[in-house]
Amino acid sequence: MTLTLVRHAEVIEPYQGKYNGHIDIGLSQRGYGQVKVLKEQLSSIKFDKIYCSDLRRAKETLTTLELAQKVIFTPRLREKSWGRHEGKSFAQIEAEGLKYENFSQWIDALDGEDMQEYIERIDNYFKEIIFKQNAQNILIVTHSGVIKTLLHLKKNISLEEAFSTHLPYSSFITLEL
Repeated sequence: MTLTLVRHAEVIEPYQGKYNGHIDIGLSQRGYGQVKVLKEQLSSIKFDKIYCSDLRRAKETLTTLELAQKVIFTPRLREKSWGRHEGKSFAQIEAEGLKYENFSQWIDALDGEDMQEYIERIDNYFKEIIFKQNAQNILIVTHSGVIKTLLHLKKNISLEEAFSTHLPYSSFITLEL
């Protein structure tokens, strides 16, 4: 089984570089251009199944790919909720008084969905749904944090190492399982 994990394309400017979590925002004009390039990169792959986050930025990325298969949209592929920190940049959060000491401290200090519960949500969805599919090629359009969490789980690397992985807008990675 091959998983092609796509990070959604660039979002509208006010939300770039922010902890967007569950904010339902769309793509920028540049984001739509990025998806055209992504479409060419993925054009030779025949996907058996397609899954997508139910948030607008992921849906718009997928729609622009113009794939004919049925898509399963799910909130279980959403980014981590950052609670009151959603829509804020690192600098804005620090300006409010929260100081970065290390990765674990920062993640624990941010509001929203508990990180362990988030990891379990991702892990359970892949175990319960994705890995049980009788499919060779599965496309998943989602968010950076979901992909990095899956890297943590499947490559047996630390969460900090996984979250240090550079994953630009509209990029993808493949995992052979």
